Amino acid sequence: MTATPVPRLPPILPGITGPADLRELPREQLAGLAEEIRGFLVDRVSRTGGHLGPNLGVVELTIALHRVFRSPVDRIVFDTGHQAYVHKILTGRQAGFDELRQAHGLSGYPSRAESDHDTAENSHASTALSYADGLARGFALRGQSHRRVVAVVGDGALTGGMCWEALNNLGADTAAPVIVVLNDNGRSYGPTGGGLAHHLTELRHAAGHRRGRPNLFHDLGLAYLGPVDGHDVPAVEQALRQAIRLNCPVVVHCVTRKGKGYGPAETDEADCLHAVGVVDPRTGRPAAPSPPTWTSVFAEEMVDIGRRRPDVVAVTAAMLRPTGLWGFSRAFPDRVFDVGIAEQHAVTSAAGLAMTGLHPVVAVYASFLNRAFDQLLMDVALHRLPVTFVLDRAGITGPDGPSHHGTWDLSLLAAVPGLRLAVPRDPTRLKDLLNIAIATEGGPTALRFPKASAGPDIPALHHVEGVDVLRTAPDARVLLIGLGPLAGACLEAADLLARRGIEATVVDPLWAAPINPHLSLLAAQHDLTVTVEDNIETGGFGTRFAHQSTSLPSRSRVRTVSLPHAFVPHGPRKALLAQAGLDAGSIVRTVLTCPESQGAAQRTAHGNGRSLRSVR
Repeated sequence: MTATPVPRLPPILPGITGPADLRELPREQLAGLAEEIRGFLVDRVSRTGGHLGPNLGVVELTIALHRVFRSPVDRIVFDTGHQAYVHKILTGRQAGFDELRQAHGLSGYPSRAESDHDTAENSHASTALSYADGLARGFALRGQSHRRVVAVVGDGALTGGMCWEALNNLGADTAAPVIVVLNDNGRSYGPTGGGLAHHLTELRHAAGHRRGRPNLFHDLGLAYLGPVDGHDVPAVEQALRQAIRLNCPVVVHCVTRKGKGYGPAETDEADCLHAVGVVDPRTGRPAAPSPPTWTSVFAEEMVDIGRRRPDVVAVTAAMLRPTGLWGFSRAFPDRVFDVGIAEQHAVTSAAGLAMTGLHPVVAVYASFLNRAFDQLLMDVALHRLPVTFVLDRAGITGPDGPSHHGTWDLSLLAAVPGLRLAVPRDPTRLKDLLNIAIATEGGPTALRFPKASAGPDIPALHHVEGVDVLRTAPDARVLLIGLGPLAGACLEAADLLARRGIEATVVDPLWAAPINPHLSLLAAQHDLTVTVEDNIETGGFGTRFAHQSTSLPSRSRVRTVSLPHAFVPHGPRKALLAQAGLDAGSIVRTVLTCPESQGAAQRTAHGNGRSLRSVR
């Protein structure tokens, strides 16, 4: 007897073109919708890369949010924005996921340019509560108190100081009835640590006795609801509707599981596949082996340094693995301090460590150091403390977009008195410069490198007064100064120029701040100097070098090639560098547009006994 086939139900997700469709959906279909969304996420993100684990954990939570609140009249702010993929799916952007984080495609974070449903492009953590506080107060002043304000805050983001500054204000003003949805999955990248994490654990364990139980949020003046199972849509909806009725600042504590519903993420104890590249959707593992990266080279060298230098300690702001400190933490667990998403505290804590005779290494994304500039300036540099800052993701990062590109750090750090900033061009230079930085006493040092593959090594022909000379010719009239990894592009450009009869000297200054005075002497020996850096022009290496070289002979000119003074969109690193003029072909075009290069070509051609026209 043949079994009767079970009819397949039609998919639900294609019919969800916006929150209104979701609100019309019968409750019994919500579990099926959640399953479809998880399958959609795994399928799309495995092709493009992106934040997978965090979004798998907020599927039901986001469904409930959009069934209870009426976005965009009600404002929903996600903190951090990498957990907003489901929000994008439910607000009409399913088709865009085919080009997630690709050039001109869907952003990996909330984007006001994409949708009215996105309130703020907050990919830096711990900001949502402050946005929400201002939104609620603004709506009240403008007579729009009917508009609800919801902040979805991960427990990792809640380790940041800005959250507590905002909670301090929210709890004191019942006229700003912000609903704080605490997405508690026990993790940032890895497990969340600190006193707050312990408190949330106590609240979860005391769930059966929660009525009337005092807690930190209640003591700050906010109402508290929960804990609620964040994967139970009806339960979350009920808690959110109760929060609305309270009409006061309230925390809705939702317990979720990062990576929920996807086996590889649930079994990944490291970070639950927090952020992935292109992966095999069956395993969650990279589709192709990855070459060594700048981060991995730094990671290995830090362990070697730790063995030789017992005074070296490491500080990170919830980025133990992404910044390459995982190996150091395994080898020296007592010498690593993860302070949570709190860059300001990390830097000043490092200052305190240095005051005891230790040498702290603060590993942080370049764009995240912006948040702790005052602490670096006044708490470290003012006291001339030996703290080394290792800035990962410097320059163009690629698909993470404007908030993650490290385009400002070189300009900011160059303004810090007494700070030395190194920019390695290859793995060997990274190791050498890191050791020099850590051996430096009497002031801070910094090292910056990109999110990219590292190597191969680019050997120097010789080393002159602290400058590596990578290419030279007796009749070279053009000088190319390439910072760090862009030295490779300068060497390629020099080859292309040579085919046109223009010889160029290529040097790597190794240290971007302070500027080596010998570079001006080199520039004086050439008709044209072109500086090449992956940092904005304002306050950058090229601008400072041109200012420092005002005494050059009148025939010597300086041109700078740098990133635009703008927020660079997301896209492939190689393509974005080319658009900014930071590839070999663009450097050649920059040289050829300068009148000085024509004179250089004429002199080179005459010196070689041939005409410029004969060069092909």
